[in-house]
Amino acid sequence: MIETIRLFDEDSHQTLFEGCVLSCEQDGDLYKITLNQTMFFPEEGGQSCDRGTLNDIPVEKVLEKDRVIYHWVKEPLWEGDTVTGCVDWEKRFSDMQQHTGEHIVSGLIHEYFKLNNVGFHLGSEAVTMDFDGVITREQLRMIEHKANEAVAKNLPVKITWPSREELMEIPYRSKKEIDGPIRIVEIPGYDICACCAPHVHFTGEIGMIRLTGMEKYKGGVRIQMLCGFRALADALEKERNVYDISAQLSAKPYEVAAAVEKLKNENLALKQEMTGMKMDILQEKITALPDNEQNICFFDKHMDKSNMRYAFNLLVEKCSGLCGCFDGDDENGYRYVMGGRDVDVIAAGKAMNEALDGRGGGSKEMFQGSLKAAREQIEEYFANL
Repeated sequence: MIETIRLFDEDSHQTLFEGCVLSCEQDGDLYKITLNQTMFFPEEGGQSCDRGTLNDIPVEKVLEKDRVIYHWVKEPLWEGDTVTGCVDWEKRFSDMQQHTGEHIVSGLIHEYFKLNNVGFHLGSEAVTMDFDGVITREQLRMIEHKANEAVAKNLPVKITWPSREELMEIPYRSKKEIDGPIRIVEIPGYDICACCAPHVHFTGEIGMIRLTGMEKYKGGVRIQMLCGFRALADALEKERNVYDISAQLSAKPYEVAAAVEKLKNENLALKQEMTGMKMDILQEKITALPDNEQNICFFDKHMDKSNMRYAFNLLVEKCSGLCGCFDGDDENGYRYVMGGRDVDVIAAGKAMNEALDGRGGGSKEMFQGSLKAAREQIEEYFANL
Protein backbone atom coordinates (compact mmCIF):
# COMPACT_ATOMS: atom_id res chain seq x y z
CA MET A 1 0.00 0.00 0.00
CA ILE A 2 1.33 3.46 -0.93
CA GLU A 3 2.12 5.72 2.03
CA THR A 4 -0.39 8.54 2.51
CA ILE A 5 0.88 12.08 2.03
CA ARG A 6 0.20 13.87 5.34
CA LEU A 7 -0.93 17.34 4.29
CA PHE A 8 -1.39 18.44 7.92
CA ASP A 9 2.40 18.20 8.30
CA GLU A 10 2.77 20.97 5.74
CA ASP A 11 0.05 23.33 6.98
CA SER A 12 -1.97 22.58 10.10
CA HIS A 13 -4.34 25.49 9.42
CA GLN A 14 -5.56 24.22 6.05
CA THR A 15 -8.93 22.47 6.13
CA LEU A 16 -9.92 21.93 2.48
CA PHE A 17 -8.07 19.50 0.23
CA GLU A 18 -8.50 17.12 -2.69
CA GLY A 19 -7.36 13.52 -2.79
CA CYS A 20 -7.52 10.55 -5.10
CA VAL A 21 -9.29 7.43 -3.83
CA LEU A 22 -6.82 4.53 -3.85
CA SER A 23 -9.08 1.92 -2.26
CA CYS A 24 -12.57 1.45 -0.82
CA GLU A 25 -13.44 -1.64 1.22
CA GLN A 26 -16.63 -2.41 3.09
CA ASP A 27 -15.99 -2.81 6.83
CA GLY A 28 -19.20 -3.77 8.61
CA ASP A 29 -21.66 -0.91 8.23
CA LEU A 30 -18.89 1.46 7.12
CA TYR A 31 -16.47 1.82 4.21
CA LYS A 32 -12.70 2.03 4.73
CA ILE A 33 -11.15 4.55 2.39
CA THR A 34 -7.51 5.30 1.53
CA LEU A 35 -6.45 8.42 -0.35
CA ASN A 36 -3.18 9.42 -1.93
CA GLN A 37 -3.09 12.41 0.46
CA THR A 38 -5.17 13.68 3.37
CA MET A 39 -5.58 16.56 5.76
CA PHE A 40 -7.20 14.27 8.39
CA PHE A 41 -4.97 13.60 11.40
CA PRO A 42 -5.50 9.98 12.57
CA GLU A 43 -6.07 8.87 16.15
CA GLU A 44 -2.54 8.71 17.51
CA GLY A 45 -0.36 9.46 20.53
CA GLY A 46 -3.26 9.92 22.96
CA GLN A 47 -5.11 12.32 20.65
CA SER A 48 -8.42 11.63 18.94
CA CYS A 49 -8.68 11.91 15.17
CA ASP A 50 -9.90 14.87 13.16
CA ARG A 51 -13.55 15.10 12.18
CA GLY A 52 -15.02 16.39 8.94
CA THR A 53 -16.30 15.13 5.59
CA LEU A 54 -15.23 13.48 2.32
CA ASN A 55 -17.53 14.63 -0.51
CA ASP A 56 -19.89 15.88 2.24
CA ILE A 57 -20.01 12.37 3.79
CA PRO A 58 -19.13 12.53 7.52
CA VAL A 59 -15.87 10.85 8.45
CA GLU A 60 -16.55 8.53 11.40
CA LYS A 61 -12.95 7.67 12.38
CA VAL A 62 -9.40 7.92 11.06
CA LEU A 63 -6.56 5.49 11.88
CA GLU A 64 -3.04 4.92 10.60
CA LYS A 65 -1.05 1.75 10.06
CA ASP A 66 2.38 1.49 8.41
CA ARG A 67 2.22 5.13 7.25
CA VAL A 68 -1.13 4.52 5.51
CA ILE A 69 -4.08 6.58 6.77
CA TYR A 70 -7.55 4.98 6.66
CA HIS A 71 -10.84 6.91 6.73
CA TRP A 72 -14.18 5.30 7.66
CA VAL A 73 -17.37 6.70 6.09
CA LYS A 74 -20.97 5.49 5.76
CA GLU A 75 -21.11 5.60 1.93
CA PRO A 76 -18.77 4.11 -0.68
CA LEU A 77 -16.34 6.20 -2.72
CA TRP A 78 -15.04 4.96 -6.06
CA GLU A 79 -11.42 4.09 -6.73
CA GLY A 80 -9.74 6.59 -9.03
CA ASP A 81 -12.18 9.41 -8.22
CA THR A 82 -10.94 12.73 -6.86
CA VAL A 83 -12.78 13.68 -3.69
CA THR A 84 -12.97 16.89 -1.68
CA GLY A 85 -12.19 16.67 1.99
CA CYS A 86 -13.04 19.19 4.68
CA VAL A 87 -11.68 19.04 8.23
CA ASP A 88 -13.79 20.34 11.12
CA TRP A 89 -11.79 23.49 11.95
CA GLU A 90 -13.29 24.07 15.40
CA LYS A 91 -12.16 20.65 16.65
CA ARG A 92 -8.80 20.85 14.84
CA PHE A 93 -7.99 24.28 16.30
CA SER A 94 -9.06 23.24 19.81
CA ASP A 95 -6.89 20.11 19.59
CA MET A 96 -3.94 22.21 18.39
CA GLN A 97 -4.39 24.62 21.30
CA GLN A 98 -4.38 21.74 23.79
CA HIS A 99 -1.48 19.88 22.20
CA THR A 100 0.76 22.91 21.86
CA GLY A 101 -0.04 23.87 25.45
CA GLU A 102 0.99 20.36 26.52
CA HIS A 103 4.39 20.85 24.87
CA ILE A 104 4.98 24.05 26.85
CA VAL A 105 3.89 22.56 30.19
CA SER A 106 5.81 19.30 29.67
CA GLY A 107 8.91 21.21 28.60
CA LEU A 108 8.78 23.44 31.68
CA ILE A 109 8.23 20.53 34.09
CA HIS A 110 11.13 18.70 32.48
CA GLU A 111 13.36 21.78 32.73
CA TYR A 112 12.57 22.68 36.33
CA PHE A 113 11.97 19.27 37.91
CA LYS A 114 13.56 16.77 35.47
CA LEU A 115 10.29 14.85 35.21
CA ASN A 116 9.21 13.10 32.01
CA ASN A 117 5.80 13.10 30.38
CA VAL A 118 4.95 9.38 30.27
CA GLY A 119 1.30 9.66 29.24
CA PHE A 120 -0.92 12.10 27.37
CA HIS A 121 -4.63 11.96 26.60
CA LEU A 122 -6.47 14.59 24.58
CA GLY A 123 -10.17 13.76 24.72
CA SER A 124 -13.21 15.74 23.71
CA GLU A 125 -13.36 17.35 27.17
CA ALA A 126 -10.49 16.39 29.47
CA VAL A 127 -6.79 16.79 28.73
CA THR A 128 -4.41 14.88 31.03
CA MET A 129 -0.62 14.59 31.29
CA ASP A 130 1.13 11.92 33.36
CA PHE A 131 4.59 12.53 34.85
CA ASP A 132 7.04 10.11 36.44
CA GLY A 133 7.45 12.10 39.65
CA VAL A 134 5.67 14.41 42.07
CA ILE A 135 5.42 18.19 42.28
CA THR A 136 3.61 20.41 44.79
CA ARG A 137 0.56 22.61 44.24
CA GLU A 138 2.76 25.70 44.56
CA GLN A 139 5.10 24.35 41.89
CA LEU A 140 2.10 23.59 39.66
CA ARG A 141 0.96 27.22 39.90
CA MET A 142 4.48 28.39 39.06
CA ILE A 143 4.52 26.20 35.95
CA GLU A 144 1.10 27.52 34.93
CA HIS A 145 2.31 31.13 35.22
CA LYS A 146 5.44 30.48 33.16
CA ALA A 147 3.41 28.59 30.55
CA ASN A 148 1.18 31.62 30.07
CA GLU A 149 4.27 33.80 29.77
CA ALA A 150 5.22 31.61 26.80
CA VAL A 151 1.76 32.20 25.32
CA ALA A 152 2.09 35.98 25.76
CA LYS A 153 5.45 36.01 23.95
CA ASN A 154 3.69 34.71 20.79
CA LEU A 155 6.66 32.51 19.93
CA PRO A 156 6.86 30.65 16.61
CA VAL A 157 6.17 26.92 16.74
CA LYS A 158 8.90 25.50 14.52
CA ILE A 159 8.52 22.23 12.61
CA THR A 160 11.64 20.52 11.23
CA TRP A 161 12.68 17.13 9.84
CA PRO A 162 16.31 16.72 10.91
CA SER A 163 18.56 14.01 9.53
CA ARG A 164 19.70 11.18 11.82
CA GLU A 165 23.04 12.92 12.16
CA GLU A 166 21.42 16.23 13.11
CA LEU A 167 19.18 14.49 15.64
CA MET A 168 22.25 13.33 17.52
CA GLU A 169 22.92 16.98 18.40
CA ILE A 170 19.32 17.89 19.37
CA PRO A 171 18.20 17.37 23.01
CA TYR A 172 14.61 16.50 22.10
CA ARG A 173 11.98 14.77 24.24
CA SER A 174 10.28 11.61 23.02
CA LYS A 175 8.01 9.12 24.80
CA LYS A 176 8.81 6.19 22.45
CA GLU A 177 11.14 4.90 19.81
CA ILE A 178 10.20 6.20 16.34
CA ASP A 179 10.75 4.46 13.01
CA GLY A 180 11.29 6.49 9.87
CA PRO A 181 11.69 10.27 9.58
CA ILE A 182 11.37 12.13 12.87
CA ARG A 183 9.37 15.34 13.02
CA ILE A 184 10.63 17.80 15.60
CA VAL A 185 8.38 20.44 17.15
CA GLU A 186 10.26 23.29 18.84
CA ILE A 187 8.97 26.15 20.94
CA PRO A 188 12.12 28.24 21.39
CA GLY A 189 13.25 28.41 25.00
CA TYR A 190 10.54 26.02 26.22
CA ASP A 191 10.46 22.66 24.49
CA ILE A 192 11.92 20.46 21.76
CA CYS A 193 9.94 17.29 21.19
CA ALA A 194 9.40 14.59 18.58
CA CYS A 195 5.71 14.82 17.66
CA CYS A 196 3.47 13.91 14.72
CA ALA A 197 0.38 16.03 15.54
CA PRO A 198 -0.76 19.38 14.15
CA HIS A 199 0.12 22.47 16.21
CA VAL A 200 -0.64 26.18 16.13
CA HIS A 201 1.80 28.42 14.23
CA PHE A 202 2.44 30.78 17.14
CA THR A 203 2.02 30.29 20.89
CA GLY A 204 -0.32 33.31 21.07
CA GLU A 205 -2.96 31.21 19.30
CA ILE A 206 -3.19 29.01 22.41
CA GLY A 207 -4.94 31.90 24.17
CA MET A 208 -4.62 30.70 27.76
CA ILE A 209 -3.28 27.67 29.63
CA ARG A 210 -5.07 26.53 32.79
CA LEU A 211 -3.83 23.65 34.93
CA THR A 212 -7.14 22.72 36.51
CA GLY A 213 -6.16 19.82 38.76
CA MET A 214 -3.51 17.34 39.87
CA GLU A 215 -3.66 13.92 41.53
CA LYS A 216 -1.21 11.17 42.44
CA TYR A 217 -1.01 8.54 39.72
CA LYS A 218 1.21 5.43 39.43
CA GLY A 219 3.99 6.83 41.57
CA GLY A 220 3.87 10.22 39.86
CA VAL A 221 1.19 12.79 39.15
CA ARG A 222 -1.59 13.24 36.60
CA ILE A 223 -2.21 16.89 35.70
CA GLN A 224 -5.46 18.11 34.13
CA MET A 225 -5.12 20.96 31.63
CA LEU A 226 -7.39 23.13 29.49
CA CYS A 227 -6.22 25.59 26.85
CA GLY A 228 -7.78 28.28 24.70
CA PHE A 229 -11.53 28.18 24.27
CA ARG A 230 -11.82 25.12 26.50
CA ALA A 231 -10.14 27.08 29.30
CA LEU A 232 -12.50 30.00 28.64
CA ALA A 233 -15.58 27.75 28.73
CA ASP A 234 -14.36 26.21 32.00
CA ALA A 235 -13.79 29.65 33.53
CA LEU A 236 -17.25 30.86 32.46
CA GLU A 237 -18.93 27.75 33.93
CA LYS A 238 -17.10 28.19 37.23
CA GLU A 239 -17.96 31.88 37.26
CA ARG A 240 -21.64 31.05 36.73
CA ASN A 241 -21.53 28.63 39.65
CA VAL A 242 -19.82 31.19 41.89
CA TYR A 243 -22.44 33.84 41.08
CA ASP A 244 -25.27 31.36 41.69
CA ILE A 245 -23.78 30.44 45.07
CA SER A 246 -23.17 34.08 45.97
CA ALA A 247 -26.81 34.91 45.21
CA GLN A 248 -28.08 32.04 47.37
CA LEU A 249 -25.77 32.97 50.26
CA SER A 250 -26.26 36.75 49.87
CA ALA A 251 -22.49 37.13 49.71
CA LYS A 252 -20.21 38.89 47.26
CA PRO A 253 -18.64 36.52 44.68
CA TYR A 254 -15.14 36.81 46.18
CA GLU A 255 -16.55 36.10 49.65
CA VAL A 256 -18.37 32.84 48.84
CA ALA A 257 -15.66 30.56 50.26
CA ALA A 258 -15.86 32.28 53.65
CA ALA A 259 -19.67 32.23 53.48
CA VAL A 260 -19.71 28.50 52.70
CA GLU A 261 -17.28 27.83 55.57
CA LYS A 262 -19.54 29.78 57.92
CA LEU A 263 -22.61 27.85 56.72
CA LYS A 264 -20.73 24.57 57.12
CA ASN A 265 -19.83 25.40 60.73
CA GLU A 266 -23.40 26.47 61.51
CA ASN A 267 -24.69 23.23 60.00
CA LEU A 268 -22.23 21.18 62.06
CA ALA A 269 -23.32 22.96 65.24
CA LEU A 270 -26.98 22.29 64.43
CA LYS A 271 -26.22 18.61 63.77
CA GLN A 272 -24.46 18.31 67.10
CA GLU A 273 -27.37 20.02 68.85
CA MET A 274 -29.85 17.76 67.08
CA THR A 275 -27.84 14.68 68.01
CA GLY A 276 -27.95 15.72 71.65
CA MET A 277 -31.72 16.27 71.48
CA LYS A 278 -32.22 12.87 69.83
CA MET A 279 -30.23 11.18 72.58
CA ASP A 280 -32.32 12.93 75.24
CA ILE A 281 -35.52 11.75 73.53
CA LEU A 282 -34.19 8.19 73.17
CA GLN A 283 -33.21 8.12 76.84
CA GLU A 284 -36.68 9.34 77.79
CA LYS A 285 -38.39 6.69 75.65
CA ILE A 286 -36.20 3.84 76.87
CA THR A 287 -36.44 4.92 80.52
CA ALA A 288 -40.23 4.66 80.20
CA LEU A 289 -39.97 0.99 79.15
CA PRO A 290 -40.64 -1.67 81.86
CA ASP A 291 -37.57 -2.85 83.76
CA ASN A 292 -36.23 -6.42 83.64
CA GLU A 293 -38.04 -7.33 80.43
CA GLN A 294 -36.65 -10.59 79.12
CA ASN A 295 -36.55 -9.57 75.43
CA ILE A 296 -37.05 -6.08 73.96
CA CYS A 297 -37.19 -4.78 70.39
CA PHE A 298 -37.12 -0.99 70.19
CA PHE A 299 -38.06 0.93 67.02
CA ASP A 300 -37.22 4.55 66.13
CA LYS A 301 -36.91 5.76 62.54
CA HIS A 302 -34.78 8.80 63.46
CA MET A 303 -31.72 6.96 64.76
CA ASP A 304 -28.34 7.13 63.07
CA LYS A 305 -25.31 4.92 63.66
CA SER A 306 -24.07 6.77 66.73
CA ASN A 307 -27.33 7.18 68.62
CA MET A 308 -28.45 3.66 67.72
CA ARG A 309 -25.44 2.40 69.65
CA TYR A 310 -26.35 4.80 72.47
CA ALA A 311 -29.92 3.46 72.56
CA PHE A 312 -28.67 -0.12 72.49
CA ASN A 313 -26.44 0.47 75.53
CA LEU A 314 -29.43 1.88 77.43
CA LEU A 315 -31.57 -1.12 76.47
CA VAL A 316 -28.96 -3.63 77.65
CA GLU A 317 -29.27 -2.17 81.15
CA LYS A 318 -33.06 -2.72 81.18
CA CYS A 319 -33.19 -6.13 79.50
CA SER A 320 -32.36 -9.51 81.02
CA GLY A 321 -32.42 -11.35 77.69
CA LEU A 322 -32.04 -10.26 74.07
CA CYS A 323 -32.57 -6.63 73.05
CA GLY A 324 -32.51 -4.97 69.65
CA CYS A 325 -32.69 -1.42 68.25
CA PHE A 326 -34.29 -1.02 64.82
CA ASP A 327 -34.22 1.97 62.46
CA GLY A 328 -36.10 2.06 59.14
CA ASP A 329 -39.51 1.16 57.74
CA ASP A 330 -41.35 -1.74 56.17
CA GLU A 331 -40.74 -0.51 52.63
CA ASN A 332 -36.98 -0.07 52.82
CA GLY A 333 -36.16 -2.56 55.56
CA TYR A 334 -34.50 -2.04 58.95
CA ARG A 335 -30.98 -1.54 60.21
CA TYR A 336 -30.39 -3.07 63.60
CA VAL A 337 -28.08 -3.46 66.57
CA MET A 338 -28.80 -6.35 68.93
CA GLY A 339 -27.26 -8.21 71.87
CA GLY A 340 -27.64 -9.01 75.57
CA ARG A 341 -25.72 -9.54 78.79
CA ASP A 342 -26.22 -13.28 79.18
CA VAL A 343 -26.93 -14.29 75.59
CA ASP A 344 -24.92 -16.05 72.88
CA VAL A 345 -25.12 -12.94 70.71
CA ILE A 346 -23.51 -14.43 67.59
CA ALA A 347 -25.84 -17.43 67.56
CA ALA A 348 -28.87 -15.18 68.23
CA GLY A 349 -27.89 -12.80 65.43
CA LYS A 350 -27.40 -15.58 62.89
CA ALA A 351 -30.75 -17.13 63.88
CA MET A 352 -32.58 -13.80 63.48
CA ASN A 353 -30.97 -13.15 60.07
CA GLU A 354 -32.04 -16.56 58.88
CA ALA A 355 -35.60 -16.13 60.15
CA LEU A 356 -36.11 -12.53 58.97
CA ASP A 357 -34.15 -12.34 55.68
CA GLY A 358 -31.27 -10.43 57.19
CA ARG A 359 -27.55 -10.11 56.96
CA GLY A 360 -24.85 -8.87 59.29
CA GLY A 361 -22.21 -9.90 61.77
CA GLY A 362 -20.72 -9.08 65.11
CA SER A 363 -18.99 -10.21 68.25
CA LYS A 364 -20.04 -11.75 71.57
CA GLU A 365 -21.08 -8.29 72.83
CA MET A 366 -23.04 -6.97 69.85
CA PHE A 367 -24.47 -8.05 66.49
CA GLN A 368 -25.50 -5.57 63.77
CA GLY A 369 -26.86 -5.67 60.24
CA SER A 370 -30.07 -5.22 58.27
CA LEU A 371 -33.40 -7.01 57.80
CA LYS A 372 -35.93 -7.03 54.98
CA ALA A 373 -38.75 -8.17 57.25
CA ALA A 374 -41.70 -5.98 58.32
CA ARG A 375 -41.96 -4.51 61.81
CA GLU A 376 -44.81 -6.84 62.73
CA GLN A 377 -42.67 -9.86 61.84
CA ILE A 378 -39.75 -8.55 63.93
CA GLU A 379 -41.99 -7.90 66.95
CA GLU A 380 -43.53 -11.35 66.63
CA TYR A 381 -40.10 -12.94 66.45
CA PHE A 382 -38.98 -11.25 69.68
CA ALA A 383 -42.28 -12.10 71.42
CA ASN A 384 -41.75 -15.82 70.64
CA LEU A 385 -38.11 -16.01 71.75
